[in-house]
Amino acid sequence: MRFVIQNVTEASVSIDGRVNGSIGRGFAVLIGIAQTDTEQIANKMMDKMFKLRVFEDENGKTNLNLDQVDGGLLLVSQFTLYADVKSGNRPGFSRACKPDRAEELYDYIVSECRKRNDKVGTGEFGADMKVALVNDGPFTIILDSDELSL
Repeated sequence: MRFVIQNVTEASVSIDGRVNGSIGRGFAVLIGIAQTDTEQIANKMMDKMFKLRVFEDENGKTNLNLDQVDGGLLLVSQFTLYADVKSGNRPGFSRACKPDRAEELYDYIVSECRKRNDKVGTGEFGADMKVALVNDGPFTIILDSDELSL
């Protein structure tokens, strides 16, 4: 599983010209799900994301987590995070999870995040989405479950 987490001052996702989800300060998170991913892996990824201390404290140090700044989450499914471009110029997506299972895991992540945070906006699984954001810093973190101690 891969989360591309961007520290934002605002972010939104639109579908067919209408805003589907938006947040103020917080994280815009692109979520890529691999064939081998499970709820257990999703739990570890979410736990790590919520604990990241990437917001500035009163001294300008990145010391605060999402809860401490009352930040929101914009969660957007993004199977292209598993693009394979090792050979050729056209990406392959054989490592990406099949759509039915990926949607189940994405919905699980959204549901679990909503239990921990009341400011959660989302995209729509499989839709053609337009994501707009103001990256603060810029500050972007890539969490990859293959690199975390699970």
